[in-house]
Amino acid sequence: MTIADHILEAVKAHVASSPRREVCGLVVSHRRKQMYLPCTNVAPRDSDFAIDPAEYADACDKYKVVCVVHSHINVNPAPSQADLIEIERHHLPYLIMNYPLHTWTYTEPSGYVAPYVGRHFVHGITDCYAIWRDYYKRELGIEMIDYPRDVEWWNKGDNLYLDNYQAAGFVEVDSPQLHDIILMQVASQVPNHCAVYVADNLILHHVFGKASSRDVYGGYWRKITSKILRHQSLC
Repeated sequence: MTIADHILEAVKAHVASSPRREVCGLVVSHRRKQMYLPCTNVAPRDSDFAIDPAEYADACDKYKVVCVVHSHINVNPAPSQADLIEIERHHLPYLIMNYPLHTWTYTEPSGYVAPYVGRHFVHGITDCYAIWRDYYKRELGIEMIDYPRDVEWWNKGDNLYLDNYQAAGFVEVDSPQLHDIILMQVASQVPNHCAVYVADNLILHHVFGKASSRDVYGGYWRKITSKILRHQSLC
């Protein structure tokens, strides 16, 4: 897609208006004309972005969304791993503009698949539940719902895993086997971490703030285990 000069100028002005916090918006098409819609960034951190869901829904109702826009502050405008994942998830290209240089990149969906190990942690995109979802889709062909989840939802009265595992087709078992899900409690009153049992005494998981990894299932991880789940199709 060719980015029109008036779109780039509008994005540049939006980016320049927020030198410390990422901005976001949408390029939309209406009656064969394109325009830029600045949106509210509701991400909790200044270095992340998340378009206000109500604004996104409103844009989809009124226009055809053709591109997602956001800024990178004092870093290269190349898409991050989380950006590449979201590009594929939403089947929309990303225009990313740097501040303060206003250099930019335009990246279309290309079939990117994130590796299991070495992912950077971004809550709601590359977190422990994302590992569960991706593993089950790739290895077993089982689609898991991508439940919306706030940062530190376990401290806000939510119980993501216990509230949903039965409806998702899982049952509790006593000991793990290949493909099982292990729920854990990391300094929490409810299970707030999950891991996939991938081999003899090995788990695949993504700990908050760290890169995703394979680790031995023992010691601390066994100590904080609260439930072991198995999909009904594997019983």
